[in-house]
Amino acid sequence: MAEYYVQMQNLTVGYHGIPLIRDINIGIEKGEIVTLIGPNGAGKSTILKSIIRQLKTICGSVYVEKDELRDLSYRQLSSRMAVVLTERMKPELMTCRDIVATGRYPYTGKLGILTAEDEEKVDEAMAAVHAEELQNLSFDAISDGQRQRILLARAICQEPEVLILDEPTSYLDIRYKLELLAILRRMAKEKKITVIMSLHEIDLAQKISDKILCVKGDRISHYGTPEEIFREELIRDLYEIDNGYFDPCFGSIELPRPEGKPEILVLSSCGTGIPVYRRLQKENIPFAAGILYTNDVDYQLARLLAVQVVTEEPFQPVSDRAYQKAISLMEECELILDAGVKIGSCNQRMKELLHTAECMGKLKKTKRTVI
Repeated sequence: MAEYYVQMQNLTVGYHGIPLIRDINIGIEKGEIVTLIGPNGAGKSTILKSIIRQLKTICGSVYVEKDELRDLSYRQLSSRMAVVLTERMKPELMTCRDIVATGRYPYTGKLGILTAEDEEKVDEAMAAVHAEELQNLSFDAISDGQRQRILLARAICQEPEVLILDEPTSYLDIRYKLELLAILRRMAKEKKITVIMSLHEIDLAQKISDKILCVKGDRISHYGTPEEIFREELIRDLYEIDNGYFDPCFGSIELPRPEGKPEILVLSSCGTGIPVYRRLQKENIPFAAGILYTNDVDYQLARLLAVQVVTEEPFQPVSDRAYQKAISLMEECELILDAGVKIGSCNQRMKELLHTAECMGKLKKTKRTVI
């Protein structure tokens, strides 16, 4: 067991003895952030609830270091593992500070009396999630997003070795999503707390995680680094995306491209075309793009949103093939947009294209606004 800090061996989980996901075999290093992704109903929450013993495992084992979790008492387990789930807590007559303070109960005596040191740790936990102003408010009276921050503070207060979170960003606006994930990253890297969580926001999962666990069907479909997992085909298959695209470069989901014969040719480079592509997509205008080097950031989006893309190999002069294809598109399209082409030593022929477009009376310069 020593080679991994957390290990799942031949773990099968489900409900009422009926397997949902079989034979989970993964190892997690101390201080790693592992995120479960996959479609709704795939079993992400089932795995997390089985790890924390809220659900009885059907077979297999979960270890933290050399200890099998089912051999630990609940008091021992609560001193090593903290949990933030999506279920709504309904405490009566408890302030937010009271809720956070329950994270210290594994360390108190039978009467649950907090020491001065415990109170200090409650203060530190509430400060970590910027919730000091909430401490005297009733937990029932605050918003869902504020509740999520309080529950995270309770988990921090518990000083766990392993932190389990089920969709912790669900009720948070973007500011607090980023803040919560920054806190988790700091806990993992500075305090070596192992974080296992599920997220719906795959762009955030891509940015924060050390490892990604893909949950689909009755098996774990993939487990690996974000670089290994966040590939266009893999994400499309995982979520069965047939009405858009996953862009691994930007970590974003893109709506389908406008269909039809291109009405506009966009000439761009070095990111100048991106706001234009998005505006044309919103207006449902089919367009073409070029001449783009395949290592240009514009190309990464154009290949998903444009009906046609004229490409060239990186660091090569514009070839006759690419040039003639661009000329043909210029003749077919009603309008040619100069999104701000940057001319260098390799793409000198773009000057000729711009001049030809102007002679055709089709050239228009776009306003440099971000859409």
